[in-house]
Amino acid sequence: MLFNLRFIKHLHRKLYLKGCYYSTESTKDLTKVRNIGISAHIDSGKTTLTERILYYTGRISSMHEVRGKDNIGATMDFMELERQRGITIQSAATYTNWKDHNINIIDTPGHIDFTVEVERALRVLDGAILVLCSVGGVQSQTLTVNRQMKRYNVPCIGFINKLDRMGANPAKVLSQLKNKLHFNAAFLQLPIGLEKNFQGIIDLILQRAIYFEGDFGNNVIVKDIPVEMRAEAIDKREELIEAVVNADEILGEIFLQERKPSNEELKAAIRRATISRTFTPILLGSALKNKGVQTMLDGVVDYLPHPKEKSNYALDASNNEEKILLDSSGSSEKPYVGLAFKLEAGNYGQLTYMRSYQGQLGKGDMIVNTRTKKKVKVPRIIQMHANVMQDITSTQAGDICALFGVDCSSGDTFVSENGPNISMESIYIPDPVISLAIEPKNKGDIENFSKAINRFTREDPTFRVNFDPESRETIISGMGELHLEIYAERMRTEYNCEVSTGKPKVAFRETMGKSMVKFEYQHKKQSGGAGQFAKIIGRIEKFTKESDNTKVEFEDGTIGMAIPKNFIPAIEKGFYEACDRGFLSGHKICGLKFILEDGAAHAVDSNDLAFRLAAIGAMRKAFEESAPLLLEPIMTVEVVAPSDTQGSVMAGLNKRKGMVIGTESSEEYFTVYAEVPLNEMFGYSSELRSITQGKGEFSMEFNKYAAANASTQAKIVEEYSGNKVQAKVKGKNREFFIISEQQF
Repeated sequence: MLFNLRFIKHLHRKLYLKGCYYSTESTKDLTKVRNIGISAHIDSGKTTLTERILYYTGRISSMHEVRGKDNIGATMDFMELERQRGITIQSAATYTNWKDHNINIIDTPGHIDFTVEVERALRVLDGAILVLCSVGGVQSQTLTVNRQMKRYNVPCIGFINKLDRMGANPAKVLSQLKNKLHFNAAFLQLPIGLEKNFQGIIDLILQRAIYFEGDFGNNVIVKDIPVEMRAEAIDKREELIEAVVNADEILGEIFLQERKPSNEELKAAIRRATISRTFTPILLGSALKNKGVQTMLDGVVDYLPHPKEKSNYALDASNNEEKILLDSSGSSEKPYVGLAFKLEAGNYGQLTYMRSYQGQLGKGDMIVNTRTKKKVKVPRIIQMHANVMQDITSTQAGDICALFGVDCSSGDTFVSENGPNISMESIYIPDPVISLAIEPKNKGDIENFSKAINRFTREDPTFRVNFDPESRETIISGMGELHLEIYAERMRTEYNCEVSTGKPKVAFRETMGKSMVKFEYQHKKQSGGAGQFAKIIGRIEKFTKESDNTKVEFEDGTIGMAIPKNFIPAIEKGFYEACDRGFLSGHKICGLKFILEDGAAHAVDSNDLAFRLAAIGAMRKAFEESAPLLLEPIMTVEVVAPSDTQGSVMAGLNKRKGMVIGTESSEEYFTVYAEVPLNEMFGYSSELRSITQGKGEFSMEFNKYAAANASTQAKIVEEYSGNKVQAKVKGKNREFFIISEQQF
């Protein structure tokens, strides 16, 4: 029995040290909890860095590469598409232990197409690691991530990665951080060699050289600073102290006393300044070459905040302007408050990722969704390690966990059964910038197609779907071409539903070229027995105001009983039916008024159908005589881009037949306002990113309908004529309702 107890204790300790066991008891000391995210531009090494963190903390037993030859892939890139493409598509959560500190980690994508994953991760995290490539430096997505950190007041430490690469220049990256992002930043470390000669780092606080030896850099060796680098190390330490003095009053007082701060005083000052976002410590390394990761983990523990050091507020549901400070101590006496920040479809139903901000939550407890007021019992609480789940019995303030069996939307707030009626600040959701028409290739896949659409729209708030009744197309919208391409691919791989995508049809309109056209039309048909007879006389007028060019009106101006009043609704119906499918291009007719003045009827042969067809025939004849025009939707487009790309941006808008209506300039960015035809805006998202190196953004909204230019009209009319001929040849499945002269 004694042997068994000793064995169990030994196994318990071994599992804990390997990171395979996560004790919820240890989270009661919130000062030893870190909730961090890893964010950066594309290909800066985020996922590789996370893989090293998990390996050195004992969470995994072996390392794998993002594009490794073993076809296993990095732990956090568990989705099949991520391993095929070598990119991170969705954020993944895990937890580990370093020097008796529990660290919850969220690895986020780098592509701007998946920016919502970064948004909702930073919304619930206490700190972040901003990874920068030592060659690329501050890039477009670095600027976006920085804006997101500012939005949620997330402190960060910088990690300049890939010092082993040709052209590595950490000094240039630090300069860019200061000039482009306006960071008060300084090195905490210096590299010993660069590129292929990169050997280790110098700790400027301890004034020691650190080397990472062994096949996987497991052995951290501390030595004296090389003689040739001692003077530089002393100078850089002074620069570090000066930068922190500008951000921390306590260290500033020590500096004014002309006293040299101790290592502990300097580290404490760096921590205070980092948490207040007045200073950003910069660490160095190469994740791929297994150097600098352990010291970066020390930086996470030493300088990033624990949950108690972050002030989290909720809004009173009855008064949205009143902020309520939440208690982050994890006390069970306080009602539970948590935020659902991400949804994911699992094998056992919806998986809801939750950040706990106050109180405690146990398995089987009742919680209330403050948005829907619905109560739900928590059946299962788990902690995620990529796609591996571990059941836990409870969670408390400061934890990041996941719940099964909780139906909600992203951004919902949950409280205890008798908790306060409050809501956490919502997650910022950017508007989609690109749209595509999508449909399943096989009609039998419609059910799977619907399931995929429903799932993806619940999981990703930037993925929007709507059905256009005019073009009868399903339109998907997202943050970029890659974003939508990934979802189309996931429909194929996860739902066995092949789809085809294409440019959405633009809702053109048809109108008259002349201001007024008179008509006199007689519909007569005799085929034995009762026939059809209807005659109508009147005029069609074009609205003069541009604001009225999308309206259609019918006016009965008849006097007497030349046309019996019971036939007037049929004439009106025929007019609106003709307007629904135009004669020039098949698009709706608008911007005109149909005025009925006179006509004739037959006592036996006149009926509703005859007068309805007479109205359609009159519209067709009058429209052909009116020099018809095609109207196209004009969008108001707002583009924000760096000032040095202004010429290229303006040229791009002119190429798309845009008319610039105004510009604004600031120190680094400019804004241009233009009116551009919607038909010319497809593909602009990719073009703008290309000419602005990913730094440009644009938004657009509908402004008005205006006459299309001659080339556009000719192209649309030609396409419509070709489709009509094709439909007539096939003799079935006609897409268009074609009314021939013989019908009248």
